[in-house]
Amino acid sequence: MELWFAIVLGAVQGLTEFLPISSTAHLRIVPALLGQHDPGAAFTAVLQLGTLAAVLVYFARDVFVDMPRALVRDPRSPRGRLGPYLIVATVPIAIAGVALEDFIVGDARSLWVVSGALVGVGLAMAVIDARARNVRVLDELRLVDALLIGGAQALALVPGVSRSGATICCALLLGLRRTEAARFSFLLSIPAIAGAGVFKAGDAVSELGADAVTPLVAGTLAAAVTGYLSIAWLMTFLGTRRLVGFAVYRVVLGALIIALVVGGLLSPFAGV
Repeated sequence: MELWFAIVLGAVQGLTEFLPISSTAHLRIVPALLGQHDPGAAFTAVLQLGTLAAVLVYFARDVFVDMPRALVRDPRSPRGRLGPYLIVATVPIAIAGVALEDFIVGDARSLWVVSGALVGVGLAMAVIDARARNVRVLDELRLVDALLIGGAQALALVPGVSRSGATICCALLLGLRRTEAARFSFLLSIPAIAGAGVFKAGDAVSELGADAVTPLVAGTLAAAVTGYLSIAWLMTFLGTRRLVGFAVYRVVLGALIIALVVGGLLSPFAGV
């Protein structure tokens, strides 16, 4: 893989991982539009380690100070329960990732699947956001809420769904405020991204060949920088605005890809 292409993919990963528009969809679409080979799900998983670094830095106080302190001092407090809730909520995606691995790295990367998921989730997002009560805070989260959001996160294994999109929408359905929904979504990404990145690192190097290390490092660094900026922007944005713009973007992009595939300008498995 050429270095410039790895950096482009890293920047795309960082910008789209936390926005509810699906990073995996964009990492599938960009190579197809540029006429480049799709680096695959393993490369995507390693790039996500850059966004893992971004979320750890942005939420450093939550992760390294507030949650551990609360867990020791008062495990039953809302902040003390948050860490265990995040672990429990990660179980669905861990199980689904192992059970559906062949589908995820194979047929699921079809542009038909990607575009369909972009449109479908985009429409659902518009409806959910319009009806969101936007009243509950993170300290009111219950175990069943965490499990439901974790189940929504597992849906994001399908390219085009969006991990942040699925989890934020589920949290909105449960009544959480938009900023609180995004905060839990981002914190929930930590164990999922870490596990996938570490698990797939060897596969990425194997698939890309002996020269994979430099592109992987460059792409991961690009993802870290753009990921941090994306988190900071979205947390501010959701304080005063809704998700409808992202929903419209998803539907338009998905419809465009469908049109290109139907018109024969793109193959459903272009670049794969």
